[in-house]
Amino acid sequence: MHLRPVTEADLAMFQRYLTEPGLIGPDWRGFRDAQEPARRFARDGFLGEDGGRLIVDVDGQAAGNVGWRKGSYVPPAFYWEIGIVLLPEWRGKGFGWRAQAMLCGYLFEHTPVQRIQAGTHPENTAEQRALEKAGFQLEGVIRACEFRAGQWQDGLLYSRLRGDAPVNPQ
Repeated sequence: MHLRPVTEADLAMFQRYLTEPGLIGPDWRGFRDAQEPARRFARDGFLGEDGGRLIVDVDGQAAGNVGWRKGSYVPPAFYWEIGIVLLPEWRGKGFGWRAQAMLCGYLFEHTPVQRIQAGTHPENTAEQRALEKAGFQLEGVIRACEFRAGQWQDGLLYSRLRGDAPVNPQ
């Protein structure tokens, strides 16, 4: 397993995320513009200064992607917020925590960021375990932080700092 840049062949997977209810689980937010991934790919190949995406590649197959976006509590300092989407057939096999640990290593190596954070749903115990295996620590509950399934839902916030113990995703 490794992370690689998005290619044009991967755009169909991104279009599926936007048009197939349930494919990405509870994070699906309704139908979206299926041409947006092609526009983003044409603009910067999903590798912009404020965030990006890499493909989780397992033996030459796109299993999903990891992404990051810039956030800030106090400018000019910033943090990365990361996320992951694995296609259903790749879930529960240990690829998720490894991909997130690899992404953290990549971001700590290539950007001056001090903090990487990730959120998840309180009911997503598999992702909570994956984040902990990837070196993240639970910071707490963020109340009513997202509108999902017709109502406001709480989230859990995890973080990993540059000085935290390194994680070997092998």
